[in-house]
Amino acid sequence: MADEKDTENIVKKVCRELNITQRELAEIIKVNSGTPAQWITKGEVPPTYQYLLELMLENKELKAKISKLAAFKELLNEI
Repeated sequence: MADEKDTENIVKKVCRELNITQRELAEIIKVNSGTPAQWITKGEVPPTYQYLLELMLENKELKAKISKLAAFKELLNEI
């Protein structure tokens, strides 16, 4: 399990990485609009949501890799 500092910052990190507001994050993960702010303030994210937020970050990274691979494939096809 992540330590408290990681847990405290994951909400901010997800919002920054996905370029969304806390309110938009709340809509995406189906929680009340103030819930992400409470998680930041308290430094506690329920384990299920912690995992969800980690998966959101991983998904962004994987999409970026897929995009790079697709561009590389196009380049190879041109050769």
